[in-house]
Amino acid sequence: MRRRLLVAGGLLLALGGTALCAGGAYAYYWDNVHADRIARGVQVAGIDVGGLDAADARALLRAELGARLSKPAQLVHGDHRFTIHPRGAGLAVDVSRMVEEAVRLSRSGGLAHRLLRDVRGDRLHASVPLRAALSPTRLAAVAGRVARVLDRPAHDARIVPGPLATGVQVVPSRPGLAVKRPLLERRLAAVLLRLRGGRVIAVPTRAARPRVWTSTLRQRYGTLILISRETFTLRLYKRLRLVRTYPIAVGRQGLETPAGFYQVDDKQINPSWHVPNSAWAGALAGRVIPPGPDDPIKARWLGFYNGAGIHGTADTWSLGSAASHGCVRMAIPDVEQLYDLVPLHTPIYVG
Repeated sequence: MRRRLLVAGGLLLALGGTALCAGGAYAYYWDNVHADRIARGVQVAGIDVGGLDAADARALLRAELGARLSKPAQLVHGDHRFTIHPRGAGLAVDVSRMVEEAVRLSRSGGLAHRLLRDVRGDRLHASVPLRAALSPTRLAAVAGRVARVLDRPAHDARIVPGPLATGVQVVPSRPGLAVKRPLLERRLAAVLLRLRGGRVIAVPTRAARPRVWTSTLRQRYGTLILISRETFTLRLYKRLRLVRTYPIAVGRQGLETPAGFYQVDDKQINPSWHVPNSAWAGALAGRVIPPGPDDPIKARWLGFYNGAGIHGTADTWSLGSAASHGCVRMAIPDVEQLYDLVPLHTPIYVG
């Protein structure tokens, strides 16, 4: 009897082992067949790919993402509109990588866990984010094209001498405009990779500041001299307001006082005369005449260009005419007064 029981037990164990082996073999077979099957509940870029094999998931994603990401973006600024297509920005979507991640998530847990999940119909509730990128070079090129249209340089405030250098006109400053290129690139990338929602962007800009504002121009021109060769007058401005007008003599024909913008680069009291090496100087050419009765440069000297300057003269009869050898002559009391009112580097316009 005992022997019969042992034989029966052995048979039962053998049958159980066989069943276990068969079940294990089936489980491994099932797992093999479903190796690239994506578990139910898995989403890729918000798209449900659960229950699909890898090939079908790739086809679905290419179709869905292609439709959603192919829409152009609109860049808007005032009356300007720019249409930017994703392909033009170098859009690249890595569908294969996303599907591989979905399959890897589906394979999480042990064999028994996966089999039980499938038998019970449980959902994995896992999500793979969008894997897509844009070309930084192309985004920068888009921002550059937009900037070339919208950028507007700032204009500094400046002064313009009036006709015959008898007055001065203020041209006011004007702010410019500059596209914020890095910010535009970031916003454009975000919109082009957006799967839902609007695709319109206001182009980010900033005001371009002038270096010289109208409000600071008077300070910049604390002192200004205008010399009119036509009216034989020198006008002195303080903070762009006329404070003195003096009669002068200017260079004669062939030795004209040079026209243009200059600045006072030399100041001297009772200066010596360094005679130019010019034909008109005759025997005096190259000599230095010390202060005194033989020195035509009286009282003060304000040099501004290549030997030309403003100085006093005893020949007051010449004032109001073109009589000098290129310098600007003034009455001695006038040049003494002017000298004290004019700092070094004062701008001068000769017109």
